[in-house]
Amino acid sequence: MNEAAVNDPIPQELTGALGLQPAAKSKADAFARSFLRRSLRDGSRSDVKEILTHKALILGYTRPKKDKPKKNKKAKGLNAKQKRDLKIFHIKAEHQKYELFLPLHELWKQYITDLCNGLQPTTNPQLVQGKLLKADFHGAVIKVVRSKCASYVGLTGILIQEFKHVFKIITKKDELKVIPKRHSMFEIEVNGFVSHIYGSRIEQRASERSAKKFKSKGAIDL
Repeated sequence: MNEAAVNDPIPQELTGALGLQPAAKSKADAFARSFLRRSLRDGSRSDVKEILTHKALILGYTRPKKDKPKKNKKAKGLNAKQKRDLKIFHIKAEHQKYELFLPLHELWKQYITDLCNGLQPTTNPQLVQGKLLKADFHGAVIKVVRSKCASYVGLTGILIQEFKHVFKIITKKDELKVIPKRHSMFEIEVNGFVSHIYGSRIEQRASERSAKKFKSKGAIDL
C-alpha cells in the first residue's frame, strides 16, 4: 500500500457501514481562513487555498502602541496649615515633663562637645560661639537673659522644639513656654563655656542655619 492510498479520504459508501460521519469543517479552520482573507494585503485574491500554495505569505502588520512614559510626580509635603490641623508639633500634656527630656539634654551636650572638637579650658570661646550659631539647639538648656518683654527674662528650660521665629522650652516646673527669638537674648552654658546669642541672628530653622555664613557683628539693639 503506497502513501497516497493511506492519505486518501474514506469512501462515502463505507462511512455508513463503519458508523462514521463526514468530518465537518471545524471552527478553527473557518476562523483561520477568515483571518487570512482579512489580513492579506492583496484583497483581490480571495481564493485562500490558492494563496496558501505560495511559499511566502505577507500579512498586514499593525505596529503596537508604545505606552507613554509615566511622569514622576514628586510627593508634595504638607503646608503649614495642614500641619497645624494635624497637630504634628503638638506635645501632649502627659509628655510635658522636664525629666523626660533630660536624656535628650545629655545627648545634646555630647553632640556639642564633638562639634567643638572637645571642650577644653584652652578652647577659644569665639570658636564655641561660632559653632553654636550653626548648631542644632534641641536638647540645650537655654535661659532668657534679656528681652523687650520683661516676663520672659529669667525663663530657663530644655529646648524641645525650635521653629523659625520661636523656641519652645520645658521648665523644671513642667511648664511649656513659647519664647520668640526676636527682641530676646539667650544664654547657653556648655561645660563651663557660657555663650550669649541674640535671637534675631538665628531667625532660621536649624537646617537652614547650619549652612549659613554668619558675619561678626557688634552689639545688637533689642
